[in-house]
Amino acid sequence: MNSGKRKNNKKERVTPKEFSEKKLNFTKITEGKKERTEEEELKQARNALLNILEDTEEARKIAVEERNKTLTIIQNFADGILVFDEKNNLELINPLAEEFLGVKKEEIIQKNISELSETPKFKHLIKLLDSFPEGKAIKSIFREELPLRENLFLEITTLPLIMESNLKGTLAILHNVTREKNIEKMKTEFVSISAHQLRTPLSAVKWTIRMILDGDVGEISNEQRDLLQKTYLSNERMINLINDLLNVTRIEEGKLLYEPKLAQLEDIVWSVAGNFKQEIKRKKIDFKFKKPSQALPKVKVDQEKIKLAVENLIDNAIRYTFPKGKVEISFRCPDKVIEFKVKDSGVGIPKDKQERIFTKFFRGPNVIRMETEGTGLGLYTTKNIIEAHKGKIWFESEEGKGTTFYFALPTEE
Repeated sequence: MNSGKRKNNKKERVTPKEFSEKKLNFTKITEGKKERTEEEELKQARNALLNILEDTEEARKIAVEERNKTLTIIQNFADGILVFDEKNNLELINPLAEEFLGVKKEEIIQKNISELSETPKFKHLIKLLDSFPEGKAIKSIFREELPLRENLFLEITTLPLIMESNLKGTLAILHNVTREKNIEKMKTEFVSISAHQLRTPLSAVKWTIRMILDGDVGEISNEQRDLLQKTYLSNERMINLINDLLNVTRIEEGKLLYEPKLAQLEDIVWSVAGNFKQEIKRKKIDFKFKKPSQALPKVKVDQEKIKLAVENLIDNAIRYTFPKGKVEISFRCPDKVIEFKVKDSGVGIPKDKQERIFTKFFRGPNVIRMETEGTGLGLYTTKNIIEAHKGKIWFESEEGKGTTFYFALPTEE
């Protein structure tokens, strides 16, 4: 039995040669599998890369299509378009902007705003857009008027192009308002002609009634005098309205100032305030005129127009202050300007109406209830008079507690 087992063990023994052959076969099988695995991996990688390339090409086509669509919109936009990069180089201009400015894209594209300022046709536009020092972002403007030619008026608006909180450039929109300006001009001319034509007969009526009231044509009864006095006052209101309309037309035509001369502002205000003595007395208003302790520097003004502006402000203060109220006039002289101030304890201006206070024909609902007569042109005219003198006007107000109006004019000294 033992010898049999040894015999079987002997048969299962592998010789070195057989072992080498088996090892070689195993290696070939392993290498074959490895080659097939690498080939499959390469095939899978190639397919993945092809898919990525296909997706990339599709995305590129979509991007190109969107870019072309955007460019088509810009090219056919109803306004002129200019696009500047973050360094203020002109990146894009559409055909309408080329037409407005009388330039060709090839001549100006990629030029910096400082170079464009030397181009005659760009000079006025760049002056409006440019912001110094050099390199600073183009300033933000909204609907600034730019008369390029006699028959071409543009409104310019700029918008910052911001991406991920970073400024990437500026968009400038050139809107043609020539038609609106022509209509506005025709309207102004119509109002001016109508006002002049109305003022002549109204003046004749005024002086005729005045002669009758003064007894130049004989005695009249008290009843007749009363009726004529009311007619005279109504006629005066019509004349004042005509004068306001004429002032508006002069403002819109840019013909507001005629003869600016050096003058003392406090003297002008004092002379105007004297016209309200009777009304101040009638309403028992506590009126204070704080004249400066020493002469203020002189200002260069059209005295007639400044008197009108001051008169409008004082008239409003007295008119819309209740009896026994307070009105105070004072002056300040900060650096190179003279500041006029008129403060009242009147009805004030409602907070939600304050932004409209200097617009044409606007009157607050609270003052309409208090005083039905009025055109709403006084403050509009006053604002334009002050700004025509290179000054500024502003106010502070609280409904029911009063209003304070200020204006400041530059001094000549």
